[in-house]
Amino acid sequence: MQNILKNLFWRDVLLILCVLVLAKLITLFVQGFMRWLAEKIPPRLRLPVLRIVPFVRLLIGIGAVAVIVPILVEPTFRNIATVAASLGLALAYTLKDYGSSFVAGWVSVLENVYQPGDWIEVDGTYGEVKSIRARATRIVTADDNEITIPHSHLWSKSISNASSGNRHLLCVTDFYLHPDHDALAARNLLTEIAKACPYREPESPVVVIVLGKPWGTHYRVKACVHESREQFLLMSDIMVRGTMAIRSLGIRFAQAPYAETQR
Repeated sequence: MQNILKNLFWRDVLLILCVLVLAKLITLFVQGFMRWLAEKIPPRLRLPVLRIVPFVRLLIGIGAVAVIVPILVEPTFRNIATVAASLGLALAYTLKDYGSSFVAGWVSVLENVYQPGDWIEVDGTYGEVKSIRARATRIVTADDNEITIPHSHLWSKSISNASSGNRHLLCVTDFYLHPDHDALAARNLLTEIAKACPYREPESPVVVIVLGKPWGTHYRVKACVHESREQFLLMSDIMVRGTMAIRSLGIRFAQAPYAETQR
């Protein structure tokens, strides 16, 4: 290894530190600028702009490594191969988990498993992807909680992507009604309520699924929201107006104690 590394001087160390600091500053600037730009441009372009951020971070990291390696090592094929093999062994034995997450992060970016702006669910945690970093993905839930999910989950966990790069996504609002009622009238009423929702994607279909249960009737109102960030507003609007409309028809809701005893 001593034959591979150059004799470093203080100016070389300072140059390496400057490259690392500059790469970090450029990353922060580009990331902040992209987020600012995504909020200013037309909504239909927000997700495509946010999708560029992980690739820019990756390119900046590769550029920093490409600058630093020639400072440390004589840029010959033999030396580069030796360093690459040494780093591979280090990752395999001492940084196994980090290496797994790092590789999975590259795979998630290259395969476009999810990108900033998507709404994903991992291990019961549902939120919007805010950033994709080297080791983990940062998501923010509807309650404004920031959750960090290691990329290694990609190998063993099921990842549900609700939007897959689209601004709109399908939302489901559940109603549980007493079994003794006019199901046709209730279904038509909930369909009209969902179609009149101001957060619905224009011209998108509304589907109401009716499921019979021993304790009552389960209605699932499916509608596409115009903007993924407004999905909870859409479900709340349908729930509030749907509840009022159902009560105006004299239809009772299924009661929890009754439902539990009949399961």
